[in-house]
Amino acid sequence: MDKTQKSYHKLIIWQKFKELLIITYQLTEKLPKSEDFGLKSQMRRAMVSVISNFVEGYLKRSVKEKLHFMEISETSLLELEAQSEICLILNYWPEDEYLHFDKKRSEAGYFLYRYKSKLQ
Repeated sequence: MDKTQKSYHKLIIWQKFKELLIITYQLTEKLPKSEDFGLKSQMRRAMVSVISNFVEGYLKRSVKEKLHFMEISETSLLELEAQSEICLILNYWPEDEYLHFDKKRSEAGYFLYRYKSKLQ
């Protein structure tokens, strides 16, 4: 079933979130075993929260409700930013991987900001 032209699937922001999701899972897989229930789990939950709250907000009827869920999504993106910086500080990720992740996170954040701006 091709969903690319339906609902939120047709939005560029959805593509950006999918890219960030894949990178998040790839990079968190490289974390030490000791982080399985720490950073790895937290970062994956934050990324799932970004997507889930965006979709839930997208489906709401009122602008106020939409914005509420977009703000939760935005907050989860900020969590990812802090957590990725921790990965860099602790030398879990090389700088080039961190920079690639941060670029993708920033792009997703920019598109989320633009989407929120259009709602207001």
